[in-house]
Amino acid sequence: MRHASAAGLAALCCSLTACAGYTPTPLPGTAALDPATPAVTDAPSPAAEADTGTVQTRWGPLSAADRELVRKVRLAGLWEMPMAQDAIQRAGTARVREISEEIAAQHHALDRQVRDVAAKLRITLPVKPTDQQQAWMTDISGRTGRAYDATYVKWLRLAHGQIFALIGTVRGSTQNTLVRRFAEQANAAVLNHQRLLESTGLTTPDSFPTPPA
Repeated sequence: MRHASAAGLAALCCSLTACAGYTPTPLPGTAALDPATPAVTDAPSPAAEADTGTVQTRWGPLSAADRELVRKVRLAGLWEMPMAQDAIQRAGTARVREISEEIAAQHHALDRQVRDVAAKLRITLPVKPTDQQQAWMTDISGRTGRAYDATYVKWLRLAHGQIFALIGTVRGSTQNTLVRRFAEQANAAVLNHQRLLESTGLTTPDSFPTPPA
């Protein structure tokens, strides 16, 4: 596997922070919400800082699983957005460039939604991809031509499959109406992205998680 050039990685990092309307902004910690309470607080309570368990909000109980979904959707956007933008320019096939435009546009919309939900529920959001996601980005950006396309489709397809399961779990269990609506929005976006990636003809057994025994 070839490694990405310094210039290539610099451009990729630039795209992560320079996307219009996509600047990561950490939000205050969570806390129990009252209808009269502002959406933002400068002094989260100790319970909010612990960020565990279930708290009451005006939209219903907010569980740890609810918060995990919001954060993981944010994390997905933090690496899939810049990679989709990168693929628009670097992908070797027209189809991969075409689907990347749609994936990038939908991630812009989904990121606005996730930040709105996080602000209302006072969920602190991540501001950079995980180590694993950064490794996927490096693996993709270090390739060219068909190898670039295949690796891009492989890692995005695998990541979408992983979060798809969490979305279904939260949608079926959450008692929070705001999170339930967000889960439906995320579900529609992720399902569409899976279909787009599979439409390239580049999905292989490596693009899917190992089936349970």
